[in-house]
Amino acid sequence: LPSLSLLRGPHHPPFPRKPTSQSQHSEAAGRQAAAVAASAAEALSLDVHHRYSATVREWAGHRAPPAGTAEYYAALAGHDLRRRSLAGGGEVAFADGNDTYRLNELGFLHYAVVALGTPNVTFLVALDTGSDLFWVPCDCINCAPLVSPNYRDLKFDTYSPQKSSTSRKVPCSSNLCDEQSACRSASSSCPYSIQYLSDNTSSTGVLVEDVLYLVTEYGRQPKIVTAPITFGCGRTQTGSFLGTAAPNGLLGLGMDTISVPSLLASQGVAAANSFSMCFAQDGHGRINFGDTGSSDQQETPLNMYKQNPYYNISITGATVGSKSIHTKFNAIVDSGTSFTALSDPMYTQITSSFNSQVQDKPSQLDSSLPFEFCYSISPKASTNPPNISFTAEGGSVFPVNDPIITITDSVSNPMAYCLAVMKSEGVNLIGENFMSGLKVVFDRERKVLGWKNFDLWATQEATFQ
Repeated sequence: LPSLSLLRGPHHPPFPRKPTSQSQHSEAAGRQAAAVAASAAEALSLDVHHRYSATVREWAGHRAPPAGTAEYYAALAGHDLRRRSLAGGGEVAFADGNDTYRLNELGFLHYAVVALGTPNVTFLVALDTGSDLFWVPCDCINCAPLVSPNYRDLKFDTYSPQKSSTSRKVPCSSNLCDEQSACRSASSSCPYSIQYLSDNTSSTGVLVEDVLYLVTEYGRQPKIVTAPITFGCGRTQTGSFLGTAAPNGLLGLGMDTISVPSLLASQGVAAANSFSMCFAQDGHGRINFGDTGSSDQQETPLNMYKQNPYYNISITGATVGSKSIHTKFNAIVDSGTSFTALSDPMYTQITSSFNSQVQDKPSQLDSSLPFEFCYSISPKASTNPPNISFTAEGGSVFPVNDPIITITDSVSNPMAYCLAVMKSEGVNLIGENFMSGLKVVFDRERKVLGWKNFDLWATQEATFQ
């Protein structure tokens, strides 16, 4: 089946250029939107970019720590600690905008470019599986600056309903309006106000509806489609949203009806209320909305907690090398965290078993690295650390394709490797490093998490042949 992508990709103009010829887009969009609505079997997709990827470096013109160095991994780990507040009892929080390793660059882990409205305006939005609402800066009372030395070469835009011919207000009578008690009348614009877990970090404004531009690939011929989407016109931001955490908006991937996956499914644009994520090692990734996976994938039920609506699964055991570990714990599957974090006793059980089977000599590395188990790399010997896998509820095996990170010097010579698992207090997170080489399916209709081995680049190359 053809896939749909937001207006960004290897074959599309880089941010911040706008898609060409709005009149051509609108005409093609009308034709393609009808086709998509008639066939609810499309997969909608968008490109995902890591904060330290070559693409984002090129856009922003910034200098991040060299990939593979101790400083590079310390920067990512510092992001995780602030995002998840591991030392504070396991609250799931946003980046706090205080990352000393950030080097004046963006604060979330992954970003995507989206285009909204007529004529369209592009935004570089942060992606977050721990929240629901999609919002962008709009008719600003208090927003992050559009140009800043912190962004280097990036220049951001804002959205204004008055400047888009396809914008529609969302009235207080809408079933998407959660704050009807704050409305003056049923016909008033629906207000929203979201307080995030980071100190004094919030977004407030009104809900609006407009068109989201996507591209569908039929062989080598890209076609433009539009999807109606409800999002927040964010007039007032506070806290880290005024810095570099999410200066140009945030796209929530949570489970509520207001989240983008739910809205695309309810409009009949996406085939199902489900999405998949996969990542390549170069920091590029893909989200496919409407993707329910395949019959050969592994699966486990999602734990549904109303007070903590994250993608939570149950682990019933682990295998490290030749040793089986009988342990039970729940874990949040979060692509917004770089490294997996475990609390005791799981952390000690898994890391101790790994350490007992490693043949290489322990290595003392940069103290800024939060990894307890690191080992020297011998130039004459091959490195063969033990494999790791989890057994999930129901018996499916979750393979960890790459549990280690390799530390290099400034000229990319391998020096050591570490088991990339952080110790936490009261929270267990399966981070992006344990999802490497997998396509992970977040099926919200069936309430299951699915996964299978997947090569992102091989799949994309086959698509465009």
